[in-house]
Amino acid sequence: MPWTMDDYPSSMKNLNEVTKKKAIDIANAMVDEGYEEGRAIPIAIEQAKEWRENASNDEVSDYKQQGKPTQRSKEGRKYQSNPERLEEGQEVVAHEDGWAVKSSGAKRASEVFANKDEAMKRAREIAKNKGSSLTIYKQDGSVQNKQSYNQ
Repeated sequence: MPWTMDDYPSSMKNLNEVTKKKAIDIANAMVDEGYEEGRAIPIAIEQAKEWRENASNDEVSDYKQQGKPTQRSKEGRKYQSNPERLEEGQEVVAHEDGWAVKSSGAKRASEVFANKDEAMKRAREIAKNKGSSLTIYKQDGSVQNKQSYNQ
């Protein structure tokens, strides 16, 4: 069963709201990747605390406004609280901090990498998992490559 802000491990009860949400996201993702719950929970709590210590106020504010934590499905694949994003392809686009991975209809990046190869690897992984497409853009905004992973 996926953890939510209303139903989470008791070891997360003393975390502040945004750190708890991040810990839930991380723990749900780890369980999706095959970690046992008992192992995922303490790792997720530590990573969430570290993220909170290093995140800027803007990052924390943006993250807090994103809505519900990422959920786990019964099949073990993760999905966002906004399932309409599942149908959208992934994009790798230039970003002020390097290269961003985002859904084609999203305004904001889901992840940003300093290196384009890392962004492409992550976007390809997401597109394969979703059975969607991947579009890689050049620095100037033109299309470099398109791939389809429709199942």
